[in-house]
Amino acid sequence: MRVISVVLAALLLTTSGNLSDAADGSPVDPALADRFAGLALSCVHREYPNKIAHVMSGDGDAQPPRELTPAFFGCYDWHSSVHGHWLLARLLRLRPEAPFAHDARRALGRSLSADNVAAEVRYLEGEGRVSFERPYGLAWLLQLAAEVGETDDPDARAWSAALDPLERLAAERISDWLPKLTRPIRVGEHSQTAFAFGLILDWARTAGQQEVERLILARSRDYYLADRDCPLGYEPSGHDFLSPCLAEADLMRRVLGPTEFAVWLEAFLPSLPTDGSSDWLEPGIVLDPTDPKLAHLDGLNLSRAWMLEGMAAGLPAGDARIPALRAAAGVHREAGLRSVTGEHYEGGHWLGTFAVYLVTARGLPNP
Repeated sequence: MRVISVVLAALLLTTSGNLSDAADGSPVDPALADRFAGLALSCVHREYPNKIAHVMSGDGDAQPPRELTPAFFGCYDWHSSVHGHWLLARLLRLRPEAPFAHDARRALGRSLSADNVAAEVRYLEGEGRVSFERPYGLAWLLQLAAEVGETDDPDARAWSAALDPLERLAAERISDWLPKLTRPIRVGEHSQTAFAFGLILDWARTAGQQEVERLILARSRDYYLADRDCPLGYEPSGHDFLSPCLAEADLMRRVLGPTEFAVWLEAFLPSLPTDGSSDWLEPGIVLDPTDPKLAHLDGLNLSRAWMLEGMAAGLPAGDARIPALRAAAGVHREAGLRSVTGEHYEGGHWLGTFAVYLVTARGLPNP
């Protein structure tokens, strides 16, 4: 396995300069797409090991994951299962004739049945579960709904119809929560609001959900518009897989026009270099990839890469900060992709999703 991971790492490094081609309609690198699809296929129906966030109201709630949430019981936890399915749907849409396409289609069809989704809805509506997977897992659920809803493929239309009740419930949960949330959540893990808002806003715009779009735009301005001097030098914390500072900036480039974003970013991250350098932001280092919390830093490198690219895309053409943003993105891209080997399940069950989000430019304009 060690030899395989070294070979894969070499492949990732040699191809990392031209991966995010999906934005202009060209295909994703076939070898990487096959590899990342394989990671998701190996876990979406793998029930154990499993870490469930499960509120129990009685003995009857003591059931295995496949009974509790029959659509999303694999990949170690619910949110990873959801975005593992997103990975398959994303790559299937971009490479429908790929070698993995048949298995991806079969896996999605097995999970995204009307009966399975109805059981998911019943689970989320159970007593004490109003905050279940909020906001991270719900945001990825909406991304999955957007992905299967953006194609005329007959199977995808069926999956989209099956997901509709859960999609509506996720949107309702977010819409009910945000008017009551008095402060943003600025951590580097699942509960962070800025990252989730970006996913939800992209879904709302794709799905034509104007009320949710207006809510996210309003709360983003409420929470973040007056922010100044984000302490990027304090990042990362040891378990981060999301950057609080960069995720906020990547959200606000979706909220503000280029000129307004450029002014906001100057106040928010005034130390961004204008010399095109890459060494102003060092990638995270994972010393033990078998530790599921320490392995978060591999995901941080991937998410930082796409956030930096998003920030660059949100600035006016010719802005002097763009070269340094893109240079740092490149360094983080290489470091992050090097870690997506599948050698250890602690990272293998989720890092493929972050890699696919990056290399297919999903969060960038006109992906």
